[in-house]
Amino acid sequence: MSEETTFPRGTSAHMPDLNWSQVRETVLMLELAAVQIEAAMKDSNASVEVLTESFTTMAGYMRMISDTVQTLPDQGEVGAAKQNLSGVSEHVSSMVHQAIIAFQFYDKLVQRLAHVGISLGGLSALVSEPQRLYNPAEWVGLQSSIKAKYSTRDEIAMFDAVMNGVPVQEAVAKFMADMKEKSDDIELF
Repeated sequence: MSEETTFPRGTSAHMPDLNWSQVRETVLMLELAAVQIEAAMKDSNASVEVLTESFTTMAGYMRMISDTVQTLPDQGEVGAAKQNLSGVSEHVSSMVHQAIIAFQFYDKLVQRLAHVGISLGGLSALVSEPQRLYNPAEWVGLQSSIKAKYSTRDEIAMFDAVMNGVPVQEAVAKFMADMKEKSDDIELF
C-alpha cells in the first residue's frame, strides 16, 4: 500500500494548525475564482445562444420582408405603404445588425474570461507545487503560456506593459481606452 501525501481541502484559516499554509489558501481562492468565471460563462452562454439564433433568424425574415416590400407598386396607397414599410424595415434591420454586433462583443468577452480562468488555473497549479513555485523558469513558462492565449495586439501590448513594470491599473486603462477608440472594429476569433 503506497503512502500518498494528501493535503486537506478547504480553508483552515479560521483554525490554523501546524499544517496551515498561505499557499494552500491562495490556491483555494484561485481555484474558486476560476470556477466562478467558468460557471458564469456557462450560465450566460445558453441565453446568448438563444438570442443569437433569434436575431439571426429575425435578420433573415427582415431581408425577406424587405425583398417582398420592394415588389409592391410605387403608386397610390400601396406605394405609400411600401415607402413606410421600407423605412421601418431598414430601421429594424439596422437594430438587428447592432444587436449582432453586441453579441460579437459578448463573444470576445467570453473568450477573454476563458483565458482568465485558464490563467488562474495555471497559476494555481504553479503555486501549489513548491518545486515549481520557487523556480523562475516556471514563472517564465506560465507568463509565456498566458501571453500565447491573447489573440489581439492590444492584449499582448497590455501584457507586455505589465511585465515591463507599468502599473496594472495604468496598463488596463490604456487597453480600455484603445478598445473604446476601436469599438467599430469587430474581430471574431
